[in-house]
Amino acid sequence: MSALITDDELAHEVGLVWLEDTGRLDYVRQTLDRLPTRRGRPAHHRDGRMVGYALLGPTAKPSRPSGTFRRRVFWLLPHDRDTAPDGLYATGSPAEAVDVRTLAPGDRGRRTERSRGGSGPAAV
Repeated sequence: MSALITDDELAHEVGLVWLEDTGRLDYVRQTLDRLPTRRGRPAHHRDGRMVGYALLGPTAKPSRPSGTFRRRVFWLLPHDRDTAPDGLYATGSPAEAVDVRTLAPGDRGRRTERSRGGSGPAAV
């Protein structure tokens, strides 16, 4: 869940890479994944599609036990609002969803009225 991502876990982010136009998206799901590299496109092992991912700077240290880096991955499922506007998330949004317009490197983003299914931009 986005609420469980802390600012210190994002401290080494230097960029976000978007794989598609995010201008038409009300929200994206975000998770912290354990990945083998700081940069580059990660493998995607979820249902749905990967929309973007974070890049880490050279000061990011891997986990001692696993040698992996925790990086954000942004994704959507087939039943999310962008492909099913009258479906499950016609109103409301999944717990790990944030308004894509509020995301930046090192910033976990926010849920907004738009991401919750309303029309306004106000953060909640």
